[in-house]
Amino acid sequence: MRAALLSVGTELVRGEIVDTNSAYLAARLTEEGHEVLAADTVADDLDRVAATLRRLGDAHDAIVCTGGLGPTTDDLTTLAAARAAGVGLQRDPASLAVIRARMERFGRVMADSNAKQADFPIGATILPNPHGTAPGFEVRVGTARAFFLPGVPREMKPMFEAHVLPALRAEGTEGSFQIRLRTFGLPESTVNDRLAGIEGTHGVVLGYRAHFPEIEVKVLGRGAPGPALERQVRAAADEVRGLLGEEVVFGEGELTLAAALGAELRTRDLTIGTAESCTGGQCAALLTADAGSSAYFAGGVVCYSNQLKVALLGVPEALLAEHGAVSEPVARAMAAGARQRLGVRVAVATTGIAGPSGATETKPVGLVHLAVATSAGVDARQLGFPGSRDQVQRLAAFAALRLARDAVRALPRPDLS
Repeated sequence: MRAALLSVGTELVRGEIVDTNSAYLAARLTEEGHEVLAADTVADDLDRVAATLRRLGDAHDAIVCTGGLGPTTDDLTTLAAARAAGVGLQRDPASLAVIRARMERFGRVMADSNAKQADFPIGATILPNPHGTAPGFEVRVGTARAFFLPGVPREMKPMFEAHVLPALRAEGTEGSFQIRLRTFGLPESTVNDRLAGIEGTHGVVLGYRAHFPEIEVKVLGRGAPGPALERQVRAAADEVRGLLGEEVVFGEGELTLAAALGAELRTRDLTIGTAESCTGGQCAALLTADAGSSAYFAGGVVCYSNQLKVALLGVPEALLAEHGAVSEPVARAMAAGARQRLGVRVAVATTGIAGPSGATETKPVGLVHLAVATSAGVDARQLGFPGSRDQVQRLAAFAALRLARDAVRALPRPDLS
């Protein structure tokens, strides 16, 4: 179905709060096989909301509208929906009783203003809200089935899943299947160019989402739901993996790069530690963001000063004097020292110049040395990253985890036979 989204709220158009509802709804509708063609945001203005609904209703099969169903005078969505549908309002006694009972359950007396939340366009289908006082409703606007939900995400999401999706599924005959591939290490334009021709070959649609520093590749297929559609999309996704390389594609769906590294560590019963200079603890933060990371992450050292590199990691003073802190020999020594002193099987180290100051003629801002120490030895990389200090640090942390993942994957898995 051709779908449109409408978010209502003056606080949204002023930038006072971020509209997360539209992102959630667009993603869920796309996953269900619907085509989201528009996402509008309108202030709490009766005429503008009604006009927008009429315009969307003339061009789409479904509208999902959030916000403006509260008890205050600026909550005008219900009245605007009635105007767009060309009908009046009618109070629903059953909804009014539910609202009153909810208020009493929390020890409150229902205010007169709450009663307006039981008013609906004549002929509307009421959608119960078990998590709040504002019921939703469905009404026909133009050619579209228009669904109206509260703007509070914790109320909106369960109502959308319980009422809107089943209603749309009942009308649709086409399904969809999507695989989301997470990548790091190539710019969006290069990813796009490498994947030229896949859509035509496999009959899928590719989408891209840049979420710094990652690029997500979405492989979407539409057709009759079932194993055949899933095989079609999987074949396309496998070709994406082959064209980009396993060093670039690190996972699917919600799998983070840190979690992908963690999975490799788990399968080999290994522990990891970090020794960070320019990244300031970001490697450790990424690794510990996932629940259960204590099974493989032992700890880390953030050592900006040369004195701490010597005292905590055992980096030789002569090495620092000869090569400087930002150098491959020092990165290697940091990784080897962390592996030994933290008592871990794998250690990753970062040292570099994140900027904006600290650069020299031979060591520019963005220069980063990475190293990983395992039982196979120490591997190192010299990289150069563009951007602000925050961007350099983020890119360096991701690159360090990818280096560690590749090093761990090269190690043998334990024989469990």
